[in-house]
Amino acid sequence: MIVDMNYWGKVFKNLIIFAFSVLGVYLGFRLAVFYMPFLIAFIISLLLEPIIKWMMKNVKLNRRTSAIIVFIIAIAIIVGFLAWGITTLITEASNLLGSLNQYFDKGYELVQNLIVKIDFSKWKVPTNVMEMIQNSASEFLGILSTWAKNVLTGVISFMTSIPTMGVYFVVTLLSLYFICVDKVYMIDQLEHHLPQTWVKRIVIHLRDIIQSLGGYLKAQATLILISFCISLIGLYILHFAHFNVQYPLLMALVIGFVDALPIFGSGTFMVPWAIISALTGDLKLAIAILVLWTIMSIVRQFMEPRIVSGNIGIHPIFTLIAMYTGFRTIGVLGMIIGPIILIILKNIFATFIDKGLVKSILER
Repeated sequence: MIVDMNYWGKVFKNLIIFAFSVLGVYLGFRLAVFYMPFLIAFIISLLLEPIIKWMMKNVKLNRRTSAIIVFIIAIAIIVGFLAWGITTLITEASNLLGSLNQYFDKGYELVQNLIVKIDFSKWKVPTNVMEMIQNSASEFLGILSTWAKNVLTGVISFMTSIPTMGVYFVVTLLSLYFICVDKVYMIDQLEHHLPQTWVKRIVIHLRDIIQSLGGYLKAQATLILISFCISLIGLYILHFAHFNVQYPLLMALVIGFVDALPIFGSGTFMVPWAIISALTGDLKLAIAILVLWTIMSIVRQFMEPRIVSGNIGIHPIFTLIAMYTGFRTIGVLGMIIGPIILIILKNIFATFIDKGLVKSILER
């Protein structure tokens, strides 16, 4: 039997490229988490860059002066929002943490009332099955309560950890300043220290990734920000109108997070909230939540075609698999990171995918 070494050499090379690409994307995300202040500074600098260029063109200032002015204004706005957000978030999280047992008791009481109203005895459901349903409901509420306590405790401990927050803030601040002011110098240094072929390849890959992933993320971030702002304003209006909305900022953050998940949406949280409110007798709040959700959905449907130029070309089942894989690997945050990694891998292996991934690796 003659072994075609050229064929198997090509297959082995393609497998190595695929494995190293996947490993590279994974390590890239790990490094991004480790160097999060620098990543945040870089993202903010991308948002500020058009304003800096506008000032250079219209106000006739050099880059350094324009960058410093924009940096000072941006920092003033960011610090103001952070001060309000952190203070409000700590207050709401502390209050909710203290009331969790009360909400747990109300939830258990609601389940019991539902079981009584449904009257399973008409269907001749065995007693042991009824007990199992009650125990399962109680266990689920207990797990949910414990998870919520852990999350809220983690948020409070992180927000009140002044040394950690201070280091993160100072490093992000300094990084943002240097990136805005010395961007041209940094690019020149990168080109100077790296081989020319590397620079060309990096620029090509970065351009492709920014066009596909960057454009998609920017569009989604804009839509999520719009949903968050509408929900925050709406919930605060309900709060000041004496509806039973005690934690508007926390609820708006949860809505924004759920809205960020592909396939899911703000209705995944708001519709159950409205149903639970109606079942507990607060029909006014239920209607108000549904009206707010309707407004958010209409605005999103109106804005999405104008902001998102095209879809990512990935079937929802693969997006769902990526979300589940991310969740099982790194937790709740993985539900957002998983689809992002999938988009990056799709971009890297676009040529292979067009021909058929396995076929491209194994074909002669």
